[in-house]
Amino acid sequence: MIHFVVLISRQGKVRLTKWYSPYSQKERTKVIRELSGMILARGPKLCNFVEWKGYKVVYRRYASLYFCMCIDADDNELEILEIIHHFVEILDRYFGSVCELDLIFNFHKAYYILDEILIAGELQEPSKKTVARLIAAQDALVETAKEQASSISNMIAQATK
Repeated sequence: MIHFVVLISRQGKVRLTKWYSPYSQKERTKVIRELSGMILARGPKLCNFVEWKGYKVVYRRYASLYFCMCIDADDNELEILEIIHHFVEILDRYFGSVCELDLIFNFHKAYYILDEILIAGELQEPSKKTVARLIAAQDALVETAKEQASSISNMIAQATK
């Protein structure tokens, strides 16, 4: 099981977090501080697995972001690396060569994509096409809602004149 997902920039800034196990806000802050210090200090030639407090943290660096997932000690690290890569490929497909700024300004889309891939710390959808189709449907719903809100606003403006 995946306990949490954290995306950290090279400067140590948190770009995305998703918690599947209960942690208080104080514990979350402490976890992020510990892991970012530990992972950012590691050399590029070292393996992508770190043992931490009875768990394993699997991470992978893409451009300026570290994608980190905390798993149970007996879980398969290579499977988690594949899940991380799967997430990045879907982000790439959606944003067109995803970068840190895409995640900063469109964090809600990144969370939505992550929620389509993982539920309760387990892989939900391995198909990139299905996730892309679901994201496109979500985008269409958002556009429809915006158009309806705009038309309602126009009607209210016309009625109050």
